[in-house]
Amino acid sequence: MAPSIFFFFTFSCAILLFSTQTSSTTTRQNFKEAPKFSNFPTCDTIHNHTCSTNAVHVAMTLDVAYLRGSMAAILSVLQHASCPENIIFHFVSAASKPSSAVILNRTLTTSFPFLNFQIYPFDDDAVLGLISTSIRSALDCPLNYARIYLASLLPDCVTKVVYLDSDLVLVDDIAKLAATPLGSDTVLAAPEYCSANFSAYFTPSFWSNPSLSLTFANRRPCYFNTGVMVIDLRHWRAGDYTTMIHEWMELQKRMRIYELGSLPPFLLVFAGKIVPVDHRWNQHGLGGDNFRGLCRDLHPGPVSLLHWSGKGKPWARLDANRPCPLDALWAPYDLLAIPFTLEA
Repeated sequence: MAPSIFFFFTFSCAILLFSTQTSSTTTRQNFKEAPKFSNFPTCDTIHNHTCSTNAVHVAMTLDVAYLRGSMAAILSVLQHASCPENIIFHFVSAASKPSSAVILNRTLTTSFPFLNFQIYPFDDDAVLGLISTSIRSALDCPLNYARIYLASLLPDCVTKVVYLDSDLVLVDDIAKLAATPLGSDTVLAAPEYCSANFSAYFTPSFWSNPSLSLTFANRRPCYFNTGVMVIDLRHWRAGDYTTMIHEWMELQKRMRIYELGSLPPFLLVFAGKIVPVDHRWNQHGLGGDNFRGLCRDLHPGPVSLLHWSGKGKPWARLDANRPCPLDALWAPYDLLAIPFTLEA
């Protein structure tokens, strides 16, 4: 069985330095080396890593600002996997920041020397013209939209991928999530939340326009969080779903039909058409509101994945010595060594 979420272990102190600039200081963060995680004897052996049908493919975006969260997420995936050597990570980074890509590659190689991964440059400048400002500036980062382009970024031989945000940790075997059956024509699977107020994700202008609101006719649309998805890339490519999402983003530029970044276009195309996944695979909203000090509790039921979506991130609250109770469940996966600050 995979270790429990309270399992804490000692890391060797392999040090890697990288820098992020602020107006007054340069902060260097040191990441420890994670232990090697080996397959159980019952695991299949993968040969051609990138195209192996026995591999579990995981896609994540990667940038310096969220690197600490990404490192914790990667560690949690490996620690709880029965066949960690069969997991292939596909990281997407901003092409406009080639120096960051070098840092990211070096960080991953040093902290996870046995990791199977590849980094793909994403043309973030090209998507800028499609992004409309949202109610949260953090949602306007072009890299947030990279998940729309996975079908073209990843090799054609990768036919199914689990997409994960950087502000989460798994406490269960990701192979179980990856094995979600999608059927013959369904593009993606994710936990649905049909009790959420779905209409709130779109503006009154959208709902008052029959030609737009009829988009959901003959569908039972439910909210789902795009931070955890299982995607059939073959069906995505065949249906050209990237173009469908683009069309909604272009309409948003002409008339405001939604407020929340990259989520509503996904809902417009897929809500009511996905395979529902058990809620245990996305205990989301744990970020709460970092500005008002609002902490969230877990949803009722079992837990396989904890997701700090929302304004507050566990590493920021822990550093500020103002953690929420559930942030203690993220802390054991934090690979950061003691940070230090250099005066500019």
